[in-house]
Amino acid sequence: MNLSELRARLAQLAELRAAAQQRVDDIYQASASESRAQTDDERAVITAARAEAASIDAEVEDLRGVEQRLQQAQDAADDQAPAGVAADEQRQADAAESRTRATVRVGREPRTYERWDTRTSYLRDAAAASGRFDMTGAREARERLERHAAEARVELPRLEARLAAARGGYQHEIRAEGERGPTEIRYQGDRERRDLDRLDTSGGEFVPPLWLIEDYIGLSRASRVMADLCNGMPLPPGTDSINIPKVSTGTATAIQTADNAAVAETDAVTASVQANVKTIAGQQDVALQLLEQSPISFDQVIFADLIEDHAVRTDVQVISGSNASGQVRGIENIASVDVTAYTDATPTVPELYPKIADSANVIATTRYRPPEAIVMHPRRWYWMLSAVDSSNRPLVVLEAQGPQNALAGVTMAPSAEGRVGVTPFGAVYTDANIPTNLGAGTNEDEIIVTRPSELYLWEGPIRTRVLEEVGSGNLTVRFQVYNYLAFMPDRRAENTSLVQGTGLVAPTF
Repeated sequence: MNLSELRARLAQLAELRAAAQQRVDDIYQASASESRAQTDDERAVITAARAEAASIDAEVEDLRGVEQRLQQAQDAADDQAPAGVAADEQRQADAAESRTRATVRVGREPRTYERWDTRTSYLRDAAAASGRFDMTGAREARERLERHAAEARVELPRLEARLAAARGGYQHEIRAEGERGPTEIRYQGDRERRDLDRLDTSGGEFVPPLWLIEDYIGLSRASRVMADLCNGMPLPPGTDSINIPKVSTGTATAIQTADNAAVAETDAVTASVQANVKTIAGQQDVALQLLEQSPISFDQVIFADLIEDHAVRTDVQVISGSNASGQVRGIENIASVDVTAYTDATPTVPELYPKIADSANVIATTRYRPPEAIVMHPRRWYWMLSAVDSSNRPLVVLEAQGPQNALAGVTMAPSAEGRVGVTPFGAVYTDANIPTNLGAGTNEDEIIVTRPSELYLWEGPIRTRVLEEVGSGNLTVRFQVYNYLAFMPDRRAENTSLVQGTGLVAPTF
């Protein structure tokens, strides 16, 4: 085989390789569009196509070695030929190379654990990989887990980037104290960082399936609205607490009364604010028979529920954590946090509106920055939506309409939680984890007016554990979900003001 024949064969192999990849792509696109797993016939096609692709890749690799040796021989011959002839042949060879070089198109390869795939189970593999149970395929299970971990390292950054771009959100500024230079502008979506790609596959700990992580990041947003508004950062490894310095008493300047007179001098007093690292965890015991015999993908039932509740618990901690009994300090328990009292036996939306303005004013006149978010319970927002004026015109209207009598604007897309509207004092968010049992009558909610860009939330990676020994006497396997977090809402107490009082009792419509 001469060089031209070899390159013609490489071109043919490139076409065959592309056709095999296309068959795989078509099947996965069809199953994804129909939200289903692949059929047995489709899997057979995929297996055959991959085997064909692997055979083609092996032949291409061999031919590349032959091509290199033939090219070296031709180059040596060209050195002995007249310069013009050699140059002409080289141009022809370069043109042939550009036409015939085989390329491999990277398509969408399937994940090891897919949402609709009942043939593989993350939980079953996690238990089987330990080798402690009499379950077949321990080596194959471990290989799938390792392959899944490798997928997660690649896919998780892409997943977070896609979801951050899709979420968008309001802007806020970040500038370190005393720092000169341009202000950094970030978006809500950019602050969402849970460091999910730091995988630990030792000691029985594994990262959950990617589709479950996608639910945790994307679909469970309604369960942790306030937490996602905070300035999220990855939790540093190997620490029990985070300390950030704070200037409690600043320096001072004054007019110099005369030439050579004393210059004002006030020493700065510094302190530090501490956020201790806490743990949120949950577990589920599963019968070994269910692991081995279940025909359904029970991963969705067990882990989806655990992770969704984990998101709720995180949000509750951010809002209401007591800073005792293993809890973080939540926004409600910031020392010396401002509270705007709304006391009213017959509350109305027009009477509530000035109270929100008062809280916004407190932040503007003590922090000297505007509030960024107003967070309330959905019941409070829908109560505001129901309010009308004396002419039966709604007081809260669509954002795009903006009549003169409107107190606030509601977003075009209806939403139960998340960003729902806007006021002159900041965007409005609803969060169902805002407590509704406050006050003497234990039936009041509250409104949080705050600058969440200055509320710091550190979170570690979501992890899972498989514990076989706990229920071994009953053929039971225990699965755990856990992570670590630290929250610091009080570095600047003046960032937040709460509207509370009898005017926020359970509304009537």
